[in-house]
Amino acid sequence: MAGKGFTVKKEWDNPKEHQMPENARVPAEVRLGSVLVSPATVLAPMAGVTDTVFRRFIRHASMFTTASARNESIDDAMTNAQSGCGLLMTEFTSADGLSRMRESKRRRYLTFYDDEHPIGAQLFGSNAETLDDAARIVEETGFDTVDLNLGCPAKRVVGCNGGSGLLRDLPKIGEIFRAIRNAVTIPFTVKFRLGWNDSQIVCLELARMAEAEGLAAVALHARTREQGYSGQAQWQWIAAIKQAVKIPVIGNGDICTPEDAAAMIALTGCDAVMIGRAAPANPWIFRQIAQYTATGSYERPTDEDRYRMIRAYFQMLLDEAEATRDLPRAERMGETAGKMKQFATWFTHGVPGGAKLRAAIYQARTGADVLAQVELFFAARLTGDPGPEPASESEPQAFPQPSLICD
Repeated sequence: MAGKGFTVKKEWDNPKEHQMPENARVPAEVRLGSVLVSPATVLAPMAGVTDTVFRRFIRHASMFTTASARNESIDDAMTNAQSGCGLLMTEFTSADGLSRMRESKRRRYLTFYDDEHPIGAQLFGSNAETLDDAARIVEETGFDTVDLNLGCPAKRVVGCNGGSGLLRDLPKIGEIFRAIRNAVTIPFTVKFRLGWNDSQIVCLELARMAEAEGLAAVALHARTREQGYSGQAQWQWIAAIKQAVKIPVIGNGDICTPEDAAAMIALTGCDAVMIGRAAPANPWIFRQIAQYTATGSYERPTDEDRYRMIRAYFQMLLDEAEATRDLPRAERMGETAGKMKQFATWFTHGVPGGAKLRAAIYQARTGADVLAQVELFFAARLTGDPGPEPASESEPQAFPQPSLICD
């Protein structure tokens, strides 16, 4: 933990080798009520990460097209069937804040573009009346699904009885399920953890309750609240839920590679996989899963791929910031330099000499300066001239890390 929340780790402290069943693959599609998710992969909602810029970035980075389409523009070439990410999710959003804030301010949390469909909005809160009001706002805004967060382990969320804090009050969850289901016509789903701790596992009862109340699907992060993001995700509980309910089950936890995604499907029987922390570290993971499903192998990013990826995302942040610069500060998008520094830790992981680039990015004052440092670094690398080596590859101790990530 760092600060008041959990941080995304660049690497897992507990890698695990799965016995890969022959021909294990992620399904081509899953239906969540009236919404077709194709392929059966979901970008997990993550606070401070899955805003509209990152979602569109992932959708574009996830493209898996035929050779004939590769010379077309991203917008022309991409269709949902060609994308490795079947469903995008917003950052988890406070239902209380959403229902109280003025309509113009909601732009920051509920903005999305046509190329993001299908897209779901995730809400958290503990008041049934407030949650059903927020769910109506989500439906009226045009989202394809609405999701309830019962998984976030962060103290400041749990302290308000939101996120995984509600796992200690199943009757209250039932009340919330009924309120939201009666408020909207779009598919309603829920994401939850195993329970508060190992002695209070409630996931099976919760999944059955969701099915009985008419939810379209359930997603399980196979850890307890007490675990946070440590230890192994307990996939056997995903399998148990799949046996217990007939609605689609989405598995989440410890998917770092396409092989992990396929193994989860094979070992648990779940209908789809949800990927969180691996996405900022490897934005190609959805495309790699699609490639692995289609061919049994997948491409690893080259230095040029990494350069194009970092430049594309940073440029998208700059463009979004420019488009919203005349709005009040609380409603602006992009956040440029600060957001770039946040993502630099993940994006440059695995890049030879990445510490040098991270240090340069951290010293930059503006978004344009950050992008210029990226251009200089990769211009040297891609031409084979690394330039003079710094005296030390050490990184600033205060290099920014995201303070609250819930996947």
